[in-house]
Amino acid sequence: MKQFIYGFVGLGLIGGSMAKTLKKNQADCRIYAYTRTKVTTDAALSEGLIDSACSSTHDPRFSECDYIFLCAPVGNNIEALEDLKNVIKPDCILTDVGSVKTNIHEAVSRLGLNAQFIGGHPMTGSEKTGLANATDHLFENAYYILTPSPDVPREWVERYRDLAASFSAIPLILDYREHDYITAAVSHLPHVIASALVNTVHNLDSPEEHMKLIAAGGFKDITRIASSSPEMWEQICLYNHDNISQVMDEFIRLLTQAREHMQKEEGLPIYRMFEESKDYRNSFSSASLGTIKKSYRIYCDVIDESGAIATIATILAVNSISIKNIGIVHNREFEEGVLRIEFYDEATTKTAAEVLRQHRYQVWETN
Repeated sequence: MKQFIYGFVGLGLIGGSMAKTLKKNQADCRIYAYTRTKVTTDAALSEGLIDSACSSTHDPRFSECDYIFLCAPVGNNIEALEDLKNVIKPDCILTDVGSVKTNIHEAVSRLGLNAQFIGGHPMTGSEKTGLANATDHLFENAYYILTPSPDVPREWVERYRDLAASFSAIPLILDYREHDYITAAVSHLPHVIASALVNTVHNLDSPEEHMKLIAAGGFKDITRIASSSPEMWEQICLYNHDNISQVMDEFIRLLTQAREHMQKEEGLPIYRMFEESKDYRNSFSSASLGTIKKSYRIYCDVIDESGAIATIATILAVNSISIKNIGIVHNREFEEGVLRIEFYDEATTKTAAEVLRQHRYQVWETN
């Protein structure tokens, strides 16, 4: 069986997770990587995640690679293409993991690399960044969008589709322009909104920071993605500004419309707004398939007494259930239970709920 060699430019959350997944699935594969920071390179080498560290994006070791993954911010990926063009072998599949595709496809075309480039976007992630937070299961049950260039052989696309499927991801082939419009609506605009909401509270809060104190529960959930990498999201907004602006126009129109109905005290249109959004939101699949990673959690009622949390943690540990996070909910405007428990996946969440109910705890699951 062929021993594959994979090249990486960047080893952050996505690149690091992909390297870990490849090492888990193909123990004999070799991975070469170039990163901008020595601390990341040293960590990857000491962990055995990569077999060799490249000194630059035109390092001759990239000429041995069967795949090269561009996992840096969008602008840096485009810069790397200039160097890689003169290094990679003719049968190397060149790809990226960026959230914006139009600019890199245009650069690929300009550089004459259409016969080798297949855009890639695993629609997964976390508000946490960097190699330290990379995992070998980040892509499970996530859509992995492929945007092939027009001159790429069909069998190469199928080969890449099979590789993405081996990550337990769900491959989906789209035109790169359609990809950018879709992600503007379901990923990019939500990040802009989350940041704007957080900054609204920051700007309006009192010196005593009572808004910040009370901002838990639902507010923290819908603004969780505001903790994402500022560098990455700056580039996404700049490189996909036309599509984001277009979907933002519709969002602003709906906000303006809602404000007008509230000012005129028109209850029925407001009711319909919430009703329509509720029905459409409830029609979404509960699977974690989007770029805004789903969190898995339950809420549990407990009596506020010494040892209450420890008892629950012990029950779950005895049943070999790993907890990601646990804590008391102080703002219960949107939650029934006082104790919030987070897990790493959906199956564990359901098992934990069943176990706690068997011990006569009242448990609420979220969608």
